[in-house]
Amino acid sequence: MFKISITQTPGKRTLLVEGKLIPPWNAELQRVWREANQDLNGRKLAIDLSDVTTINPEGEDTLFDLMKDGAKFTCGGVLTKHVLKRLARRSHSKFRDVLLKISGNPES
Repeated sequence: MFKISITQTPGKRTLLVEGKLIPPWNAELQRVWREANQDLNGRKLAIDLSDVTTINPEGEDTLFDLMKDGAKFTCGGVLTKHVLKRLARRSHSKFRDVLLKISGNPES
């Protein structure tokens, strides 16, 4: 199972990813991220991995590529945080720099 839902507020567009991040869904996530990255009109864009249940090596490579392209993430689980921390180190970034920072507006 794999699903991507898009939610929007005045300050943020979120891609809520659910299920297994494995082929062939890696390409779908990249495609949806690129499309969602268009016409943001000042909104932030986040990929929410809180409901991802599996990330295989190809899924990690996809997240790494998105991270290099400037993607920001939100997540909840310990394993997903560990994967993002490892990928951030691999991209020579700090973990806090790959997480979406929201300031001011609780709705953003």
